[in-house]
Amino acid sequence: MSTPGIGADQRGGRRAGGSSGTLRKIGDGAANVAIKEPGRFFALCLDTARQLFRPPFQWREFIEQAWFIVSVTVVPTMLVAIPFGGVLSLQVGGLIRQLGAQSYTGATAVVAIVREASPLVTSLLVAGAAGSAMCADIGSRKIREEIDAMEVLGINPLQRLVVPRTLACAFVALFLNGLVSVVGLLGGYFFNVVLQDGTPGAYLASFNAIAQLPDLVQAEIKAFVFGITAGLVAAYKGLNAKGGPKGVGDAVNQTVVITFMLLFVENFIISTLYTQFVPAKGM
Repeated sequence: MSTPGIGADQRGGRRAGGSSGTLRKIGDGAANVAIKEPGRFFALCLDTARQLFRPPFQWREFIEQAWFIVSVTVVPTMLVAIPFGGVLSLQVGGLIRQLGAQSYTGATAVVAIVREASPLVTSLLVAGAAGSAMCADIGSRKIREEIDAMEVLGINPLQRLVVPRTLACAFVALFLNGLVSVVGLLGGYFFNVVLQDGTPGAYLASFNAIAQLPDLVQAEIKAFVFGITAGLVAAYKGLNAKGGPKGVGDAVNQTVVITFMLLFVENFIISTLYTQFVPAKGM
């Protein structure tokens, strides 16, 4: 014959144990996101930096990956840069016209496109196209146990796979940034001159009124840092993929989201430091 009080205590203990287990899972998940994952990613960055200076460098892998990134990003970059430059030119041109300084439309377009738009467009395309493909490739190797086989054979997967891919992302990002700047300025010129009846000479003559060479240097630094970040995040998520093909797909999605978040944070930090230490050019 069971005692009602004892049964109630047992049920209450099970409920309390279930609640504590749920809270423990939530706490472990929060700690994993806040501490463990950033720590592992930072360790991967340090290991990759250390392998960067150890010979031999995988030149063939670097060239193949750079060509692949170029093939999947050049056309989308140009297609995105044209309307991007046109929208900036239209918005800035309308504002400048209201202020009575239409002759400075070219200068403001250069500052907006070169300083901010070009690195961001470049980084988003590199992260979305090249980073996702890189993560899928490394993740597929991981679930097929090719990474483990490389380690058994004494081949460092960071030196063999991660270093050339990361440097390829950074290297191609430098040139894509210049391409976005040129195409964006040409699109802005077309929209300003054709649609807003601007003066071609005034648009071109005002290029160096506000813009300066450090603006381009800052944009190239941003593109290089963004490329490194995209490559490292893709490599980290690919090397930690698990759970079969579904796990690889989840890793690719997480790569794109995390890279975008880091890129906007890095862009804010670099832009803030630039405005603090580089004086603006006087007109």
